[in-house]
Amino acid sequence: MSKSKSAPAASRLPAGNGQASPGGDLQTIGGYLINRLWDYGVRDVFGIPGDFVLNFYGMLEESPLRVIGATREDCAGYAADAYARVHGLGACCVTYCVGGLSTCNSIAGAFAEKSPVVVISGAPGIAERRNDPLLHHKVRDFNTQLQVFEKITIAAASLDDPLTAFREIDRCLEAAVRYKRPVYLELPRDRVRSRALYPHWPASIELQSDAESLQASVSEAIEKINSAKQPVLIAGVEIHRFGLQKDVLKLAEGLNIPISATLLGKSVIAESHPLYLGVYEGAMGRESVRQYVETSDCVILLGAFMTDINLGIFTAHLDPSKCIYATSEQLRVGHHYFRDVLLKDFVTGLHGDKLSARPAVELPVREQRFGEPQPDDSPVTIASLYQHIESILSDKMVVIADVGDSLFAASDLTIRKQTEFISPAYYTSMGFAIPAAVGVQTADSELRPLVLVGDGAFQMTCLELSTAVRHGYNPIVVVLNNKGYTTERFLQEGPFNDILNWNYHRLPDLLGKGWGFEVKSVGELKQAMQAALAHRDSFSILNVHLTSTDVSPALRRLAERMSKTL
Repeated sequence: MSKSKSAPAASRLPAGNGQASPGGDLQTIGGYLINRLWDYGVRDVFGIPGDFVLNFYGMLEESPLRVIGATREDCAGYAADAYARVHGLGACCVTYCVGGLSTCNSIAGAFAEKSPVVVISGAPGIAERRNDPLLHHKVRDFNTQLQVFEKITIAAASLDDPLTAFREIDRCLEAAVRYKRPVYLELPRDRVRSRALYPHWPASIELQSDAESLQASVSEAIEKINSAKQPVLIAGVEIHRFGLQKDVLKLAEGLNIPISATLLGKSVIAESHPLYLGVYEGAMGRESVRQYVETSDCVILLGAFMTDINLGIFTAHLDPSKCIYATSEQLRVGHHYFRDVLLKDFVTGLHGDKLSARPAVELPVREQRFGEPQPDDSPVTIASLYQHIESILSDKMVVIADVGDSLFAASDLTIRKQTEFISPAYYTSMGFAIPAAVGVQTADSELRPLVLVGDGAFQMTCLELSTAVRHGYNPIVVVLNNKGYTTERFLQEGPFNDILNWNYHRLPDLLGKGWGFEVKSVGELKQAMQAALAHRDSFSILNVHLTSTDVSPALRRLAERMSKTL
């Protein structure tokens, strides 16, 4: 893959003489970092201050960047992850080790699911490290945290040398945007206002596809598609991350072939679109979708990673010889591999008059996924809950599903607008959804999160609703209260799956704001949801009582498959 240097945009050029900018003095390490975050579109930084990063927090407060304080560092990481999924790039700022190491789980999830987050951590000053003292927060040696983050980021650097720090900032931010993965910047507290030793000018390096490899791969793919009788597209998470939704939709509409999505790529197009087939996840998904995809003679997988969850615990049966597989990391047409081809170039290269449009396709009838409507006096079930949720979804709502049946049942929801479904569907870390709602509304105040979360996951990060109250956010939180870890119960029953039952609807009393509703019947669900939609001044929480054995068909199929591997 070739590289070419392009002239940096005017907005990215520091004046070189310390003149004012969004980040203050551009010739200091801290000021330059703030300015470059601004250049890349970051407007908000999540985190918790600590003594090793206080001086940088002071610099943040003097800049146009808004600081969103979290209740826990891992929640700051989740919020920055969700912010990046909506906005393009997220950032969190924490103190040394006790803060940074607390973000490891959420940042590992961002790495796994290709979400670009900039982690900024304070650190002891270089001068105070002499003679290797036992400073508070230190673990083993002063490089421990940097070495940990090198394993869960695409690029990591310590900004300890004014000679290299400015280039390292550019390198890491460029890597985050290019590879859609998190990066780590460690800022010793006595280097925040250290000045550049010479004027530094940011430069952007653009990757380009190898022309011959691109032409050969596109030609072979077009030949394979044109000769197929039943081609199908499967769009994955990278279509979201690289902003290729319109390109993929244009391709499908031009060819008149159906689109499926992986669970992690769900909502890649508006799911009411006539060409949308549904979520493909092997035996875990709907049978009509599985059968259509697996009988196809040309499966075009774009930006899709073949994870165990995406493949229904590897119950998917896709013949590699019939597949076109393109991601940012690999391109394969049948059994032929091609190097140095950018995903965007390959997708756009498929457009044109060389592909043959097809007559109207007959897609499987979309079966009733949540059953028939139930009387108002009947107990709430997973089916009746999700049936009602589907009926109230609007274009200005984003569904955020946490791990468990909250996610698996949500795979059958019809998302009416592209990129309005967010979940940790690969890394599957419980506790993601509540802080993610904060990140989403920080990124786009016009979006209203509808959070679907099990009671176990809710108990992990629920106090991030305090941050929502503080900033006037109004997510609607639906707690699936089935008294414990229901997914694990299907794998292995035991008292370790039980948790203390909370009065979840009373949380507004603790936080001093918000609306709480206890829901046991279908009628109460309708009334509570109607009230929650009307209350736009703060968050609403629905405590939905479910039996411990009531699960979605998707979770039942998944549990049956997983239980065979234990």
